[in-house]
Amino acid sequence: MLKTLLLTAFLLTFAGVAPAQTIEPLLLQKPTLSRTQIVFVYAGDLWIVGRDGGTASRLTTGSGVETDPKFSPDGSMIAFTGEYDGNVDVYVMPAEGGEPRRITYHPGADQAIGWTPDGKRVMFLSTRGTGLPVPKMYTMPVTGEGLPTELPFPMAGGGASFSPDGSKLAYMPLAPAFLQWKKYRGGRTTKIWIGNLSDSAVEEVPRQNSNDIAPMWVGNKIYFISDRSGRNFTLYSYDTASKKVTEAIANTGLDLKSASAGPDGIVYEQFGTINIYDTSSGKSSRVNITLNGDLAQVRPRYERVAQRIDSVALSPTGARAVFGARGEIISVPAEKGNARNLTYAVERWAWYQQEGPPEPFSHPGSSLHLIPLIAWATSLGHQHSPNSGPAKASSYSCCNREQPSHLKRPFREPTPGHSQDACRQLRRHVRLVPHDCPSSTSVTAGDGLRKSLRY
Repeated sequence: MLKTLLLTAFLLTFAGVAPAQTIEPLLLQKPTLSRTQIVFVYAGDLWIVGRDGGTASRLTTGSGVETDPKFSPDGSMIAFTGEYDGNVDVYVMPAEGGEPRRITYHPGADQAIGWTPDGKRVMFLSTRGTGLPVPKMYTMPVTGEGLPTELPFPMAGGGASFSPDGSKLAYMPLAPAFLQWKKYRGGRTTKIWIGNLSDSAVEEVPRQNSNDIAPMWVGNKIYFISDRSGRNFTLYSYDTASKKVTEAIANTGLDLKSASAGPDGIVYEQFGTINIYDTSSGKSSRVNITLNGDLAQVRPRYERVAQRIDSVALSPTGARAVFGARGEIISVPAEKGNARNLTYAVERWAWYQQEGPPEPFSHPGSSLHLIPLIAWATSLGHQHSPNSGPAKASSYSCCNREQPSHLKRPFREPTPGHSQDACRQLRRHVRLVPHDCPSSTSVTAGDGLRKSLRY
């Protein structure tokens, strides 16, 4: 029966219709640089634009995601990670556009990370042959002929860059960890190693437990992104002769997310914008880009969401169930009837206040019932009335602290009598209906709450 419920959970999604011309702000990611052009990722496709900016043209339109673009040293080819055939593999295509050619065929995911200095081989990450979820680095001929060659280092986790003579490699032995956490200093901070291809010996770029990512070897310097300042991620350089690290960009804004070196400059991503750092002058400039495309992802469409359900709850009788998927709440019958969208808004769970055991909530004009997943017994006033329609998404106050109303996972029962613990959990997990919550109010787990938590 559950399988039937999942398969019948359909949703008409109105994501909003975007006009053909660009609407700011954009989210342009993972740029790569040639002498005359920039390729970047937007909406899961690759786009190309001149170094001076302007209107970008789309290079790929695959049904999957195309990402991690890397220009060849001469700028004539682009290597990238794609999903054209249902698997994640490495592809190459001409810089002017054309048919992508697949060059890796392992069942596991392969990720493009660069080129060899002569432009004859593409470097990529893969877990093939490791037996562990820890990738190694390989190179593959750009023609796709033959077998990959494993680089002589036991593990890797991100970007890498060859020295100009091809004898050494600056790489990340660990994958970036928790980059969304500011000032992370745990056991998985990332480092940059300089490996010698002849004997596998390595030396580490000097650091003090900072997060160092995206190494780029330019001349006798290795540029990289780091949060070693304690403020944000910005661009640094390591002089391989003097062994000194210098801040290249005095960043007082938001983090730099990715960067790639090219002729006479480094292109980097910052808050959805693309900028170029001139390695000669030490100055940065923003590249103004516009996009004109059909952007089919934003058109209204039917969406099958059986595989994207993030929450489920049954009614007490088992006659109906509610599912949370794609920001909506859908009521589905156990056997006969239609699946109905009850919210038509960005919601993840439905909540309303009551005292005593939970009861069905009927949406106005509908015979369908939405069962409350949590009913917490309290006398806070302003209870949500079944006649006033569904609760609205907003910000509410709990213990005199404003918190956005959202839900990430089912609420867990707070310890009885511990009001601060309860409020803390409510702030993290529960979409509350409008109410006032003075700091003197004690929120406890009553019988109604304990019963409702068992659904």
